[in-house]
Amino acid sequence: MTPKPLPQSLVPIASGKELLARVSRPADVAAMSNAELAALAPELRRLIIEQCSVGGGHLAPSLGVVDLTLALFKTFDLDSDRLIWDVGHQAYAHKLLTGRADRFHTLRQLDGISGFPRMSESPYDHFGVGHASTSVSAALGMALARDLAGEKHEVIAVIGDGSMTSGLAFEGLNQAGDMGRKMIVVLNDNEMSISKNVGALSNFMSRKLSRPAPQRFKREFEAWLANIPRIGKDLAMFARRSEDSLKSFFTPGMLFEAFRFTYVGPVDGHDIPALIDVFEQAKGMDRPVLVHVLTKKGKGYDPAEINPTYFHGVGRFEPETGIILKKPGVGPKSYTEVFGEQLCRHADADPHIVAITAAMPEGTGTDCFRLRHPERFVDVGICEPHAVTFAAGLAAQGFTPAVAIYSTFVQRSYDQVVHDVCLQGLGVKLFLDRAGLVGEDGATHHGVFDMAFLRHIPGMTLMAPKDEAELAQMIATAFATPGPVAVRYPRGVGHGAEVAENPEILPIGQGELLCGGDDALIIAIGSRVYPALECAQELEAEFGIHAAVFNARFVKPLPAAQLLELARKYSRILTVEEGCLPGGFGSAVLELLADADLLEGRRVRRVGVPDQFIEHGAVKNLRARAGIDKAGIKKVLLELLGKLGQ
Repeated sequence: MTPKPLPQSLVPIASGKELLARVSRPADVAAMSNAELAALAPELRRLIIEQCSVGGGHLAPSLGVVDLTLALFKTFDLDSDRLIWDVGHQAYAHKLLTGRADRFHTLRQLDGISGFPRMSESPYDHFGVGHASTSVSAALGMALARDLAGEKHEVIAVIGDGSMTSGLAFEGLNQAGDMGRKMIVVLNDNEMSISKNVGALSNFMSRKLSRPAPQRFKREFEAWLANIPRIGKDLAMFARRSEDSLKSFFTPGMLFEAFRFTYVGPVDGHDIPALIDVFEQAKGMDRPVLVHVLTKKGKGYDPAEINPTYFHGVGRFEPETGIILKKPGVGPKSYTEVFGEQLCRHADADPHIVAITAAMPEGTGTDCFRLRHPERFVDVGICEPHAVTFAAGLAAQGFTPAVAIYSTFVQRSYDQVVHDVCLQGLGVKLFLDRAGLVGEDGATHHGVFDMAFLRHIPGMTLMAPKDEAELAQMIATAFATPGPVAVRYPRGVGHGAEVAENPEILPIGQGELLCGGDDALIIAIGSRVYPALECAQELEAEFGIHAAVFNARFVKPLPAAQLLELARKYSRILTVEEGCLPGGFGSAVLELLADADLLEGRRVRRVGVPDQFIEHGAVKNLRARAGIDKAGIKKVLLELLGKLGQ
C-alpha cells in the first residue's frame, strides 16, 4: 500500500543531517543563524506532531510557540537567565532544545519525561508548572532573589492571554510594577486559552488593535506631527515616548503601562528576526517590560490551526490528516457526557439552574448547556476562585448554580468554598470532573485531594458515584438538596450502567451493601467500588474467602449508622478510595470507628493514593503502581486476613 504524502506543513525543510541533532543545550541554538533557526522551526513542529499523534499531548499550544521559543533561546543565555513558562503545556519545543530530544518519545508516559516543565527533570526547567497564571509571580520572586544576591541575569516569564484573565496574574503584575525590578513578561497572545477566550479583558486585548487601520492612522499622525515646522520632530518623539502616546490608545499598552511596565508590541510571534530584535531591546531596559507577541495556536499544522480547541489536548491521531484514532466499536458514555446530559435535563425543567465553567465548556461537558440555555451559561475564563464566589452571589439570590470544574482546579477555590459558600450555607453545586488519577498530565492534574479538603468543611455534602447511573442519581440528589453539595467523578468512560429516565434522589448519608460475607468488610467509595467487588469475587473463587462490599456513596455525611452496624460484625475492615490517604475517606471511617470505641479488637487497613505526588502515565498503570487497582486491593485484604503467601 502506497503511504499517503505528508502535507507541506509536515515536510522538514532541513535535508541530510537534521539541525536538531546539533542541539544538546540552549547555547547550541544561540549559536545558529537566523536562517538556521527558520529551518529548525518546521523540524521541531514535525517532531511534536509525530509524538502527539502516537502518545497524545498538548499539540496546538506547543506548535504556536515554536518560533517564539527559538527567538528566546537565541536571545537569552539559559545557563544563567531564568525562563518560566506559564502553565507549561506549550513547552514541547523547549524540551526538545534542552537535551531531551532523545527521550521525547517517552513524553507523558510512565517513567518518561513530563508533559510540563519540572525542576527535577532539567536544569533548564527553571520553575515547575501545570496550573495557569503563576509565571509572573514566580518570575518576580526570582528577580528579587537575583537582586538580593547581587547577580545580573535576566528573568523572563511567558504567559498566554488566556492565563492573563486570572486574578493571580494581575496580582503579580501589580507587585512587579510597584517593585520596579528588572524583568521581562512575554504575553503570548493567540486569543485562546483552551477554548475561545472570554471576558472584557480578552476583548480589550483583541487582535483588532494591531490590524492595519489603527496602525496606519498612528503612522500617518506621527508623520503629520513630524512635519510641523520647528517643533514637529520633538512632538513626534514625545508622542512615541509619552505614557499618553498613541500606542496607549490603539494597543493594550495602556493597561500594562498603568501597571508601570514598559509595553512593547504587538510583535509577530512567527517572525524570528523581529522577535530577536525586540528581546534584545527588552534586555537593555532596567525596569519591568512587557512584550506583546501575536501567535497562531496550532501554527504549521492545518488541522490544529483550523480547530485549536480540539487539538489543545489531543489523543492519538493520524498525522497526515489530523483524524482522531478511536478504538473500534461503541463503548459506554464518559462520566463527563452523562453529567452534561443530566445537567441539561434538569435545566430544561428548572429555569433557576445556571451553569458555570472556568474556560472548559468542552472539557466539563457544559458545551451542550451553552447551546441549549445560552442565557444561563457563564464561562468565567481561567478564574476558578471568581467562579465559586460568583456562584455564591447567584445562590444568594435564589438561583442554583452548577459549577463544573476539574478537581485539581477546585484546589484554587478552597477559600471561596469555605468562606463564601459553606459559611453562608449557600446552595452552590460543585461538580468535580477528573477526580482521582487522570493519567498523562501527571501530578499537577491528578484530582486526589478533594475528599480530604472538602469533607472537613461544615455544611458540605460530598458524594462519589460508583458508575454513570449513580452519577445521574447524585446529580438529581444535588439539585434536590439545600445548601452546598459537591459530586466528584473520574475521567473517562463508565461501566455501561443504564441511566434511568428519571434518576432517583438518594437518601442523604446512606450507602448500599452490594454483597454479603462473613470474613471481612470492604468499604469502598466512587471509582473503587467495582474493583472491590471484583476482588471479593476472586477471593471467593480462589480462596473461599467471603468478603462483604459496601458502597458508601457519601464521603460527607458518612453513612454512619450503616457503617457502625456493619463494623460490629467484622474484625477485619478495609477501606478503599481513589484519593489521598491522609485525611481522606478512609480517615473519615477511622474517625467514626474511633469515636464509637469500635477499633479495639479490630484490624483496619486503608487502600488509597499514598502520601506522595503521583507521576504521569496511563491511568491503569498509575493505579497499579499506587496499589489501588483490583490486584492491590486483593493483596492488602489477604495481608489483613493473614492469608498472603498461602
